[in-house]
Amino acid sequence: MIWYESLNKPAFTPPDSVFTPAWVYLYVLIFLSLFTYIYKKSDKDKKLGYFLFTIQMVLNFAWTPAFFYLKNITMSFVIIVFMLIFGFMTAAEFFKISKAAAALLVPYILWVCFAAYLNYSIMYLNAPL
Repeated sequence: MIWYESLNKPAFTPPDSVFTPAWVYLYVLIFLSLFTYIYKKSDKDKKLGYFLFTIQMVLNFAWTPAFFYLKNITMSFVIIVFMLIFGFMTAAEFFKISKAAAALLVPYILWVCFAAYLNYSIMYLNAPL
């Protein structure tokens, strides 16, 4: 974490103590959303929703190693942009089956929007001169 502490960060960067509780809360909502989607009775095919959900979660889990272990701020920004795209696509697909499942993803999407802006700001503030 010494590397992260040494980075130039924007003034709106939350304290480190915010991230763990925020992600616990968001993961609870994300998986409640998935379970709501899974158990909603529907004649519609759910395969695309499962696929989109899986892709956005793989991207979600890829961000941390890209940022903190590879220390690649640009790669992590690309990953988070795709997280956002697939998050929106997942919510849109879930909405077709369950409005509640889609609504449960809204806080996650909002947080990823904020995190993408934060990631971009860190990338900008630490760009080579």
